[in-house]
Amino acid sequence: MADNARRTGQIIKRGDDAWLVRIYLGEDSSGRRRYANKTVRGTKREAQKWLNSALRDCDLGLFVEPAAITLNDYFDKWLEVAARPRVSQRTADGYAGLLERYIRPTIGHKRLESLQPLDIQKVYGEMQMRGLSARVVRHTHSALHNALKQAVKWGMIIRNPSDLAELPKVPHKERRVLSPDEAARFLEAADIMPHGLIFEVALLSGMRPEEYLALQWSDVDVARGTAQVRRALVRHNKSWSFEEPKTARSRRTVFLPAPLLTKLAAHKRKQSEVRLKLGAAWHAHDIVFCSEQGTPHTIPNLTYRYFRPILEKAELPRIRLYDLRHTCATLLLIAEENPKVVSERLGHSTIVLTLDTYSHVLPTMQQNATARLEKMLYPEFRTHFAHKMETGS
Repeated sequence: MADNARRTGQIIKRGDDAWLVRIYLGEDSSGRRRYANKTVRGTKREAQKWLNSALRDCDLGLFVEPAAITLNDYFDKWLEVAARPRVSQRTADGYAGLLERYIRPTIGHKRLESLQPLDIQKVYGEMQMRGLSARVVRHTHSALHNALKQAVKWGMIIRNPSDLAELPKVPHKERRVLSPDEAARFLEAADIMPHGLIFEVALLSGMRPEEYLALQWSDVDVARGTAQVRRALVRHNKSWSFEEPKTARSRRTVFLPAPLLTKLAAHKRKQSEVRLKLGAAWHAHDIVFCSEQGTPHTIPNLTYRYFRPILEKAELPRIRLYDLRHTCATLLLIAEENPKVVSERLGHSTIVLTLDTYSHVLPTMQQNATARLEKMLYPEFRTHFAHKMETGS
């Protein structure tokens, strides 16, 4: 479409990288001409692309006149219509919280179509100046990017301005996991401390906290020696719910050691006695690890009241509850378990994620693999070398 006016539409330059696109919509009841106006920021080619698409929608009767909608109004609509029906409640609440804390107060008043990469970059810079971590900035970016990506699909903006924002690098942080000796000391302390069985399951299963806190007795098969991960415990302010696990691969069967299964059976008998004693006061959720009333544990309460005292009892450094999962994976890899088996136990989406996460363990595994090849293929060299070392010749 040329720049000069036509009956169907026109493109008018409005400054650097800004174009006014006008579409003729016919006459109103009083005979006045009606136009739909849209400011497109970008190249003229992008403006032309929007105009062609809009004219095609006009021909099909699908065109909706552009509205001067603010980011705040758009976020409300996006969360209601697109995000919440598509993602889990936990994810949608996370998006809403990040936008509420970091995006709405600063640029929420801006019109959606006028949002620029520089506006977004300034928000991220101010977040870092306030001391917020690179990880928080990246999580915020993910929420904003998903929201704006949908606006592009709906034809409300030509391109996603967050695509051009520079993101801070997340510094590598070495995970602190327990060594085999430390893990044994941890289990000894857990065996005599309140709720210690929870952490024994965490260490030996490699489950995420939200997974083993959502375990129900129907998931545990003592005869087969398994526990099935079928759901995750999700907190919503003062309420909670069971939801689908993190990924499709997170739904899995984990085999447990025989001594642990014996302890679980004893735990079930003890829990049944408490349930009968409380009667109607017991909250019947069938949860394996629960409070004295049958309700789910909260991770902060579990950490401060029970997990840290076990670490102190065993004279171990303070680690996070989640690090028991990392310890499980690391110990298995050190024991030269197949990484694919470890990946399946953890419920990782791909084996690549497992190898990337635990790459610090791989050099030792590679050295051991080389030693095995040497022993297999160079037996005479090893014998000759050993003899030279003994005789000094």
